[in-house]
Amino acid sequence: MSRTSIPLRSAGYAVALRAELCERARRFAEAHALPCVHSYGSQPVVVFAPYLRGEERCEPTPEGTAHGNFLDACYKAICTRDDWRNRLDKVHTQGRTSLPQGERGRWRELDTCTSSDALLMNIFAYPALWRHGRVAGLLGVDRTARPRFGVPARVPMKGGKFDRTEIDMMLAPPGDSDESALFVEAKLTEFDFQCAAISVVDSYRDFDDVFRRSELARIRGRYLNYQLIRNVLAAHATGAAFCVLADARRPDLMEAWHATMRAVRPVDLRLRCKVLTWQELASAVPPRLQSFLDEKYGIVPA
Repeated sequence: MSRTSIPLRSAGYAVALRAELCERARRFAEAHALPCVHSYGSQPVVVFAPYLRGEERCEPTPEGTAHGNFLDACYKAICTRDDWRNRLDKVHTQGRTSLPQGERGRWRELDTCTSSDALLMNIFAYPALWRHGRVAGLLGVDRTARPRFGVPARVPMKGGKFDRTEIDMMLAPPGDSDESALFVEAKLTEFDFQCAAISVVDSYRDFDDVFRRSELARIRGRYLNYQLIRNVLAAHATGAAFCVLADARRPDLMEAWHATMRAVRPVDLRLRCKVLTWQELASAVPPRLQSFLDEKYGIVPA
């Protein structure tokens, strides 16, 4: 497979999964009478809103006690913590042009049925997730580890500055340093791991120490799989581990992962990096969460 064919192939898998998730979300909303809208365009995306639980009808309201895109237990847990609740406020960048306007006001990114961040929080904010230690064992973290969402990466750059781009989630025991942490990048229907100009990647302090640049995929003066490169550099700088969570229906992302890992020089760093599918993770979560993941996302235990 040529390097120039990678983005096109990824787009095909992403579009197919997006279509499946949208159809599942439509059925899910109908089955549970959940308030939602559909985006404009040829492949409408289902977008959910907060609502008040307990009414005869599920009335959408910004101050709702439940949310159609989240399990009730997860949404309640998220709303009790300021740092988690703030994650819900990320504004949907295309909400004003691609979604109907109404009582919701400005739509949020985590309202959409295809949001990988919403899927991540549905799993890791679930209160009973850590009870039996199976998820901690699968991820290779301490049983006392707990999630922090949207954590600055602090990747060292030349000249003493840092790239503080967010990492989707960090798992670490309370009060511990980054050395015992696991950085997590979540993927679902995103086309790829993004790309960046060679000059941008070259500005990272440890790039040549960590990667064999000749083995990294490039297209027209840009490195592919930029998010993987940046997060591996973050793990290298802090001593943390790094994990990508992706869907088993996205073999293109798996190939991108393995291609990037082959270019990592330090063996110990390569051993601290792993890829896990949502399906493999589903095998370790509680039954109620398993049922939700199956119905809404088509994610069943591997």
